[in-house]
Amino acid sequence: MTAAASPVPLVIPCVDIQSGRAVRLYEGDPDRETVYFDSPLDAARHWAGLGAGLVHLVDLDAATGRGENRGIICEIAAELGESGVKVEVGGGIRDRETAEELLGAGVSRVVIGTAAVRDPGLVRDLIAAHGSERVVVSLDARGLEVATHGWAQGSGLMVADLTPTLAGVGLETLIFTDVTRDGTLRGLDRELMRTVRRLWTNTLIVGGGVATQGDVRLLAEEGIHGAIVGRAIYEGTLTYPVTEI
Repeated sequence: MTAAASPVPLVIPCVDIQSGRAVRLYEGDPDRETVYFDSPLDAARHWAGLGAGLVHLVDLDAATGRGENRGIICEIAAELGESGVKVEVGGGIRDRETAEELLGAGVSRVVIGTAAVRDPGLVRDLIAAHGSERVVVSLDARGLEVATHGWAQGSGLMVADLTPTLAGVGLETLIFTDVTRDGTLRGLDRELMRTVRRLWTNTLIVGGGVATQGDVRLLAEEGIHGAIVGRAIYEGTLTYPVTEI
């Protein structure tokens, strides 16, 4: 008998927004950007037009405390929502009021980062109010040490310190980003991916370093559900949509 083929992991296009433009950062450094679209709305339309069912938006200015891009994010959520495309948003969502505002504006799910490290109760309360399908936590890390505040600060906490608590408050979907590879096209670190998969047994989405179809195959081999991908699909080292591995 021939072994059943692994399902193709979900590739989620990412639109990073800084100063009102769609950019990609190298290793999360806001001063090392590449601009791919002057309009984030055009970027989101592009991926939706290629068949994306979910688009990942990051407000880099809100994440780093330099400002915010709430208006364009709500515009993207409204327009894509009309065609059935879901939008998830991360970056600077550090209190319930901000999360509620985004969810009320048509965002399908919010991505909590720094605040989840500081206050897991916020995640619990949002899940209780909106359901686990609308709340995601992103742990961004250098190795296995969690970084916060737009990746600018080390937290002193390890991923293994946080995963039991997050599971305990009802979290289903975790995003793990290897910030040392984000925007670098260096490929995924298999051993790191394997370790995180072992630490998080619910739905796992990863980011940082996906460069080729081989990286998508690695995700399938390690039992990881999907990846958030930016530079690789903007520059064509990974052809989107990914329909086979």
